[in-house]
Amino acid sequence: QVQLVESGGGLVQAGGSLRLSCAASGRTFSSYSMGWFRQTPGKEREFVAAMAWSGGNTYYADSVLGRFTISVDNAKNTVYLQMNSLKPEDTAVYYCAADQRAPVVFTTTAQFDYWGQGTQVTVSS
Repeated sequence: QVQLVESGGGLVQAGGSLRLSCAASGRTFSSYSMGWFRQTPGKEREFVAAMAWSGGNTYYADSVLGRFTISVDNAKNTVYLQMNSLKPEDTAVYYCAADQRAPVVFTTTAQFDYWGQGTQVTVSS
């Protein structure tokens, strides 16, 4: 059974950085794609970043392009989201997700089969 556990969220001032981690277990993820999404109260969950576990192209929402970086550490079975130059509008619960149709990488919530519980990121102005 796939299990995804996010960590690394917290409170940071605007302009600061955070690194989110997603520890993945229960499967061999070489045929999976991994994504990060975020959600604020009253809004739909939105795409942030995605990539195939095995590497290759990375995909980002326009709102985070150039500030956020998604990466995979095979040895640690962990997906990261490095977030720099954070803005108050980045405040949200961030979710890690997995989809088993790599090398195709989707960027919509409906395509992802497995989700973590989320970690809160709050950026103060």
